[in-house]
Amino acid sequence: MRNEILVKTVVPGAAIAGYRVCKHGVADNTIIQSANGTDLHIGVSTYVGADPANGDETVDLVMMGIAEVEYGGNINRGELVTADANGRVVSATTGDMVIGRALASGVTNDIHGVLLTSAEKA
Repeated sequence: MRNEILVKTVVPGAAIAGYRVCKHGVADNTIIQSANGTDLHIGVSTYVGADPANGDETVDLVMMGIAEVEYGGNINRGELVTADANGRVVSATTGDMVIGRALASGVTNDIHGVLLTSAEKA
């Protein structure tokens, strides 16, 4: 279930898989996959993803609304979520930057909707 309100076309600073949590890249106006719960998450890549090494120049980033995201562990609906080392969502713990709230329960490799929120500490 998705309901994307704000989707921005951005430049990938590195390979980004589909359905992954993303953060700002090293250069202005670029994004990369988030790599842990304390990253400052800004959105979620759509199902396509992108890899500059393969000539991909842009990627769509969902910044507001409900985005489909790949789960990196067991998550219960309603839980606050953050990113794991692969940019997948996992349950947030104290001190993590939250990307949103899970709308469905699931397990590793499931893809479900997450209601995106401004990145805030859990």
